Amino acid sequence: MRGVAIEQPRLRVALFGNFLSGSLGGRSICEDLADRFEERGIDVVKASSRPQPIRRLLDMLFTASRERRRYDVAYIDLYSGRGFIWAESVALLLTSLRKPFVLTLRGGSLPAFSVANPGRVRRLLRSARFVVAPSRYLAQAMRGFRDDIEILPNAVDVASYQGRIRTAAAPRFVWLRSFHRIYNPVLAVRVLAAVSERHPGATLVMAGRDKGDGSLGETIAEAARLGVTDRLDLPGDVPKARLPQLLGGADVFLNTTTVDNQPVSVLEAMAAGLCIVTTDVGGIPDLCAHGDTALLVPSDDLDAMSGACLRVLEDGALARRLSSGALLAARSFDRESMLTQWERLLRVAAGSSKAPVASAVVSGEVVRKP
Repeated sequence: MRGVAIEQPRLRVALFGNFLSGSLGGRSICEDLADRFEERGIDVVKASSRPQPIRRLLDMLFTASRERRRYDVAYIDLYSGRGFIWAESVALLLTSLRKPFVLTLRGGSLPAFSVANPGRVRRLLRSARFVVAPSRYLAQAMRGFRDDIEILPNAVDVASYQGRIRTAAAPRFVWLRSFHRIYNPVLAVRVLAAVSERHPGATLVMAGRDKGDGSLGETIAEAARLGVTDRLDLPGDVPKARLPQLLGGADVFLNTTTVDNQPVSVLEAMAAGLCIVTTDVGGIPDLCAHGDTALLVPSDDLDAMSGACLRVLEDGALARRLSSGALLAARSFDRESMLTQWERLLRVAAGSSKAPVASAVVSGEVVRKP
């Protein structure tokens, strides 16, 4: 009958990823997605919150089997290394249980891992109902293993960051990542020291969880060697609710990473209206437009990054352009739009939607072989 809406059955989803914020800190995208799904009335089963690797894997497997009557479709975060083993094991079990699942590609190291393990990666990706990438970069890098990868970007709650345009940038820097060598935190304090030669009042806040590879200690030691310890603040892992305040107190966002995909921390900086200076690795050039929403520099290049920071501090027109451009671009990654697209995709994967596959994602993209 015309004009009568067809009520969709209640969506029931199992999410397999890292739910470790309660024990190790650092809230994952998967945790945020689970909370937002529940707010939308979706039934959610999730695993795992176990910090020990073996127990985490076993918990994922037990949950997939024990709770199989409570979900119709599964979502799996796919990383390289040990994380790949977890996803591969869960996917094998789900296949035996005849449960459809969606794989989400995570981490800038996944393409290199896939080149080294092509057979395993190809089998896993082809066993999924859909494969999703948060960036064009990662989708392109992985299309040799599956040629219909959907693109659904990471998202942020733009309104919660209370973004404002910087009409000029003061030397208040912020860095927001886990302390791990791939994120090159030592470079941030070197940039602080270099900028301080012309702006002696420069300060830097470096917030993030210690991943335990020694990079936090190296960062502290380098700050002492360069004489900038008194201008460096290390608050540790900052809860998500405090990030708007943390970012709001800075004007320039530093992203020093050597490997990346589509970092949520950069999206958060955009939503806050910060002037962003970042390396140009991985999917960042697809996320940030050089000169319009950020300044992009080569990886591990102190002169280039400190020079870009000085440009932002000493050119008010540039600072305003970057800040306003970042705020405008952030709207494309607003959380509610992405959640709607995720729900539609999962409904099609579960077979509970009458929509054709091609219309499952409203504004996403599909990367196929030419």
